[in-house]
Amino acid sequence: MTLATEFEARPMPRLLRILTILTVLGFAGTLVLGLVAAGTDIQQGAVQRLFYIHMPSFFGAFTAFGLTLLGGIMALAHKNEKWDKIALAGVEVGLAFALINLLTGSIWARPIWNTWWTWDPRLTSAAVMCLTYAAYLMLRAGIEDADRRRNFMSVYGIFAFVTVLITLFIIRIVPETIHPVIVGASPQNAQGSFEATSGVVMALVPSLLLWLTVMPITLMWHRYRLEERLESLNRVKLKALSD
Repeated sequence: MTLATEFEARPMPRLLRILTILTVLGFAGTLVLGLVAAGTDIQQGAVQRLFYIHMPSFFGAFTAFGLTLLGGIMALAHKNEKWDKIALAGVEVGLAFALINLLTGSIWARPIWNTWWTWDPRLTSAAVMCLTYAAYLMLRAGIEDADRRRNFMSVYGIFAFVTVLITLFIIRIVPETIHPVIVGASPQNAQGSFEATSGVVMALVPSLLLWLTVMPITLMWHRYRLEERLESLNRVKLKALSD
C-alpha cells in the first residue's frame, strides 16, 4: 500500500461515529433543556440560562486538560508519539472549552455584576489558565525536533495542570471573591443563587455529564485523527519531493 493510499483509506471507527452522534444530539438536547425547559430565574432573568453552558464548559476543559496531563506522563514514560498527540488534542479542546467558559461568564457578569470583567480571583485564575495553555501551543510550534518537542511539551503539560487545579479550588482558598460557590453554602451565593429557579437540576446534570465525558473525548478523538492524517500527508509530500 502506497502512502497516498494509506492516507485516503482511513474510515471513521464505528465507536467514534456513535460518540459523534451522541455529542450532537446531546448538545442539542441540553440546549433545549437549558433554554426552554428550565424556568427563568426570578432574580437574574434569562441571562442565567448561560449557566448551563458556562459551568459545564469548565468541567469539559478539566477533562481535556486532565487527558493532556495523562498524555504527558505516558509520553515521557513510553516515548510514544501517540500519547503526545493525545496531549496536544487535550490542549486544543480544553482551551476552546475554557474560552467558552470565560466568554459566557463575561456575558453573564455584565447584567449581574455591572461589568464585563473584574479581577476576581476565579476570573483571574481562569484567564491565567487559558494563557498558560495558549503558550503551550505557541511553544510547541517553535520546536522542530520531534523528540525534544515531545519531552519538553510533556513536562509543560504536566505542570500546566496546576493552573486548572488553582482555578477549580481558588474560591475555597481565597474567600474574598464575588464569584458564587456552587457546591456548598457561602456568602457569595447571595449573588448567584439558583435555588428559586425550577428545572435547574434537570437542565444542569445532563449538560455537565455531556461536557465532562462524551464531548471532550469525541472532539479529542477527531483532533487526534486529524493529526495522524496531517502526518501522513507530510510523509506523502516528503516522498514525492524525494522521488
